[in-house]
Amino acid sequence: MVGRPHVPVMLPEVIDALSPTDGGVYVDGTFGAGGYTTGILSTVNCNVVGIDRDPTAIDAGQKLVDEFDGRLSLVQNCFGNVADCVEGQIDGFVLDIGVSSMQLDQADRGFSFMRDGPLDMRMGEGESVAELIARIDEGDLANLIYKYGEERQSRKIAKAIVAARAENAFETTLQLANVIEKATPRRWGDKIHPATRTFQALRIAVNDELGELERALEASVQVLKTGGRLVVVTFHSLEDRIVKNFLKENSDKITSTNKYSDELKEVTKPFALIGRKAVLASKEEAEINPRARSAKLRAAIRTEVAA
Repeated sequence: MVGRPHVPVMLPEVIDALSPTDGGVYVDGTFGAGGYTTGILSTVNCNVVGIDRDPTAIDAGQKLVDEFDGRLSLVQNCFGNVADCVEGQIDGFVLDIGVSSMQLDQADRGFSFMRDGPLDMRMGEGESVAELIARIDEGDLANLIYKYGEERQSRKIAKAIVAARAENAFETTLQLANVIEKATPRRWGDKIHPATRTFQALRIAVNDELGELERALEASVQVLKTGGRLVVVTFHSLEDRIVKNFLKENSDKITSTNKYSDELKEVTKPFALIGRKAVLASKEEAEINPRARSAKLRAAIRTEVAA
């Protein structure tokens, strides 16, 4: 595989928020190339369960299983199914949401239009982007691109895609990128390719990335011990909004009324925030790692909920 080496985003900040301890059990829900896992296992004498839906990541990670002499176990699954991947409760759960640099660098996976490859984008099993584009109607495609890509020209792009597929089925990344670029030419001063947001939207859709994130957040309440830590790094507003809202709804103390009584009682939510605002990558990291520029880290500690 040719490409830049994998660099885990905000690793020092992730380790600080996770605060691993000797003897603890931690889950890296987005194992990828093992960046966070390696950092955790190198910091303290603990155990890590690495989860990834991508079989190539699991295969490549076997060298780390050997390197850390039994302290790492790998599970091929979706991180939303974390409760099925661990025995008992855990001390920490970390997630790095979105596509990994390892996947982007593999042209045959179809995640990037920087190199031509099959129009796939699947992280695991399921429908490919080529199959999705072949069947979806224009209106639904426009809505999908607008919702998951936050693309203002979604209708124009969807119309161009549907017109082009009537002539030839979409098979490659560059084929799709060229149609999008022709429909919405890059304006002077634009820093991103016209196809960027559409590719993001299609990738999110075929992998149900936002649904997976929501399931993982809900599962974290179940799998984390009291005092256990949830750490999530996101890379665009859709992901961050889900994490921010989940933590807001599940971390503040509220006063509620029992319908069988006139008494008011304080209900403690299952998390206490580690900081009220998202943590951003350092200026130094953002300068050397472009992926870090949009990263936001949010973290919380599992609390003991009042009866």
